[in-house]
Amino acid sequence: MSEVTALPLPRFVSDLPLSVGVEEEFLLVDAETGALVPLAGAVLGGGSAGLDLQQEMTRYQVESATPVCRSMAEVREELLTARRALASLAAEHGARIVATGTPVLGGVRPPPLTESDRYRTIAAEFGSLVDGLTICGCHVHIGIPDEATGVLVSNHLRQWLPVLLAMSANSPFSDGRDTGYASWRYLAWSPWPSAGAPPWFESVEDYHRNTGVLRSAGAVLDSAMVYWDVRLSARHPTVELRVCDVASTVDEAVLLAALVRAIAGTAMAGLPAHRVPDLALRTALWRAARDGLDGAGIEPHSGRLVPAVDMVRSLVDWTRPALREAGDEDLVTEGIDRLLLDGTGAVRQRQAYRRRGSLADVVEMLVAQT
Repeated sequence: MSEVTALPLPRFVSDLPLSVGVEEEFLLVDAETGALVPLAGAVLGGGSAGLDLQQEMTRYQVESATPVCRSMAEVREELLTARRALASLAAEHGARIVATGTPVLGGVRPPPLTESDRYRTIAAEFGSLVDGLTICGCHVHIGIPDEATGVLVSNHLRQWLPVLLAMSANSPFSDGRDTGYASWRYLAWSPWPSAGAPPWFESVEDYHRNTGVLRSAGAVLDSAMVYWDVRLSARHPTVELRVCDVASTVDEAVLLAALVRAIAGTAMAGLPAHRVPDLALRTALWRAARDGLDGAGIEPHSGRLVPAVDMVRSLVDWTRPALREAGDEDLVTEGIDRLLLDGTGAVRQRQAYRRRGSLADVVEMLVAQT
């Protein structure tokens, strides 16, 4: 895919950079053993003034959310502040936070759930699916003026979901073993009836028809349970990307946020999206979860297997005008170079394991990177 010609972006994009927010989920582990600890309530009990820190469905997890940001420098500072605050709160209870998509050493099943009527209802309705919910992702929100723009951006993000998943892959180990996948989190999440890539939407009405199908079937309790890899947020005027593993480092999270915003900007600039058939997209996502950036990706136009790193470069070329417009071109170029040099989170986890054959070493490395 060749570099695209720079296009004039709409005024509301050029004059005001698209807003962005990032949510990160983390696991809590014992500071000595590295085993999961169900301390989310205690860790967050004291709160942290000015920060959006929350519990997740299991008591093994905590979550942070940035405020609305206009620059990647803001995103980076907010993520750093939240991670430091969570690390400090966890340390008060003999715990650490770990940015990994799945628990390296495992935990009890079913996991201890956060006390909430909603979570109890989900557990009652969906049974043993909750056993696999000790997983952590990174969600990127892009501000949109209306739902029609959100549907447009969703269709554009859809073709790049496998690339973003491969770049973020950070969960090769789960329950004490190597799964053979770069992102086991994505596979662990896939049995949920509303998980996976969203359909291609013809209109806002088509979007709501599809979510209505899920509600009518009892596959979701409400719009907040539409767990597609891209969705219109149930709480905010944003389109939300949900395909990525939680990033092991802040800089990787910032890189992903910059690329997601650039895809949204490219959509709003009028560049057409490729409508990838559902089966081809599902296959490409499986391949991305297995290989990360070390193997092959599936080129969306031809369906051919190509080196995954070539797909990353195609994404950067495709979004370059929007990256340049937002002032993020150098940040992304340097971030991609660093990612290809150091490897994804999954690569670094396996490198840490190979040094001594110790999963405890993997957890220690993750704590340090987080």
